[in-house]
Amino acid sequence: MAEQRSVAFAESALTDLEALRLWYVEQGAPEVGERFVVEIVGQVERLALYPESGRIVPELGSAAVRELIHPPFRVVYRVGTDHLWVIRVWRSERLLGMP
Repeated sequence: MAEQRSVAFAESALTDLEALRLWYVEQGAPEVGERFVVEIVGQVERLALYPESGRIVPELGSAAVRELIHPPFRVVYRVGTDHLWVIRVWRSERLLGMP
């Protein structure tokens, strides 16, 4: 069995999830936003056992920065030796830019 890693959300990812939830509230569909947040967190929990299951982010090409696609969102995370950080939760058509 795979070794479980700890999972943490960066402040940017938490802000993204809250913005996602609020957008659906503003659209009159709060249950949709809540469902997306729950589904995304559930997929991230699976990453604790299978961190390489996400694809390498195409714009970066680094094996340490991966993403899960949960239409219409992409969950970008960084894989460490014993942990992983969820960095962003964005619309899937949005490209990841480097500073």
